[in-house]
Amino acid sequence: MTLKRIRDKARSLGLKNISRHRKDSLIRVIQENEGNNPCFKGIQGCGEVDCLWRSECQT
Repeated sequence: MTLKRIRDKARSLGLKNISRHRKDSLIRVIQENEGNNPCFKGIQGCGEVDCLWRSECQT
């Protein structure tokens, strides 16, 4: 997912100061805001198959 689309998603969630975050950090902020574990690129072999970020995270 492009950084623009990630920032758009963050804006739709009402998050502030999104331009201060790098891509990985912003994804973790989004995950946390949605009530999920902020684990982007933090778990090798993750079993969460329905995650929006899985294709980028587990590469």
